[in-house]
Amino acid sequence: MSFQVDKKGYYGKFGGAFIPEMLYPNVKNLEDNYLKIMESDAFKREFIDLLKNYVGRPSPLYYSKRLSHKYNINLYLKREDLNHTGSHKINNTIGQILMARHLGKKRIIAETGAGQHGVATATVCAREGLECIVFMGATDVARQMPNVEKMQMLGATVVPVQSGNKTLKDATNEAIRDWINHPNETHYIIGSVVGPHPYPDMVARFQSVISEEMRSQLQEQTGSPLPDSIIACVGGGSNAAGAFYHYLDEKSVRLIAVEADGLGLETGETAATIAAGVTGIIHGSKTLLMQTDDGQIIEPYSISAGLDYPGIGPIHANLHDSHRAEFVRATDDEAMDAAFELTQMEGIIPALESAHALAALPKLNFKKGETVVVNLSGRGDKDMEAYRKRLIKNTELSANKPAEKNEAADMWRAEHRIPENKSQSGANEVNGLFVP
Repeated sequence: MSFQVDKKGYYGKFGGAFIPEMLYPNVKNLEDNYLKIMESDAFKREFIDLLKNYVGRPSPLYYSKRLSHKYNINLYLKREDLNHTGSHKINNTIGQILMARHLGKKRIIAETGAGQHGVATATVCAREGLECIVFMGATDVARQMPNVEKMQMLGATVVPVQSGNKTLKDATNEAIRDWINHPNETHYIIGSVVGPHPYPDMVARFQSVISEEMRSQLQEQTGSPLPDSIIACVGGGSNAAGAFYHYLDEKSVRLIAVEADGLGLETGETAATIAAGVTGIIHGSKTLLMQTDDGQIIEPYSISAGLDYPGIGPIHANLHDSHRAEFVRATDDEAMDAAFELTQMEGIIPALESAHALAALPKLNFKKGETVVVNLSGRGDKDMEAYRKRLIKNTELSANKPAEKNEAADMWRAEHRIPENKSQSGANEVNGLFVP
């Protein structure tokens, strides 16, 4: 079985291009040319050079000694958080801005949830001197303000979207509406492996540098390019697609995708598409999504703005359908706990999205000494407000917790007969000093 896209733009029964007539020429032009452009020597040279000298690749593969000891495995972190702009998103935007130049497009639009893709898009537009418009749900604007300010500093226009749940799905809707109204001069830099063909394949190819590097780094550090397991968070699924890409046909490698379960599947406040979704069409692609019986999108929920999406990329829908990948869930609280664990055990503050991948570690059964790679897709500076609230909550809980009796300390005090403090009235004055 092939896990790559076929000539019609499908992964198994998922994918395709379900688009308005106004967008057909744009999408068709991209479909006809994207592989030719990507495979040209000039494109490859510039893409590789920018990944190395602008993004800072290869990103390190870091052995986590303390977490390895805790979980009785050999745990490696693929440090996409160390890329320029702070996540894996720059891999795709570098490729797509070069694609836009080859196609003669002068106006760039993008959607963003957590703001990482928006920042990465604004960054490459600043470098190319192109107009950049980023659509972002108003809810996400409020909870990811540091990234909004970065986009504005980079010269992008950030459009807060007020419709729907005011999150990633709604931002994508508005970006598509804009594209319909400005089809000739605009290139839409989609941030994940979603949307009409060829976007899922194109984005996966640009992100495949993650697993390409992983193979050589594992070979150098462990003597084998193959880990036992790879874990990545998944919303639309671009970082997971990149981490899995060069291992899809390696059946010995366990691929594990972690969905955002919000407050829990049973509450309905979730973004776990695989667990709660059915087959349907969203944003130009046939895939699994959360919808009602009459086809209305169900609003997702997650503390993580980047995973707060009601669908999933068709590549992942097919990996689930074919049983090639495992899909597990992590709640808000579990992701928070995992973020604090990594921070306090390794000194690395992860993005909330990446924290969902880490949250899978205690849920999974590993053999002793297995080699496990977690794709650390982004850094957590954008999520400091959420982490600050958790710190306050933890402090309040600690303050209200009764002090535990420490028998060893009590015994030591008794043996050493530490005197009780006396008031000044019960003390003697010696040279102007009160002494007991």
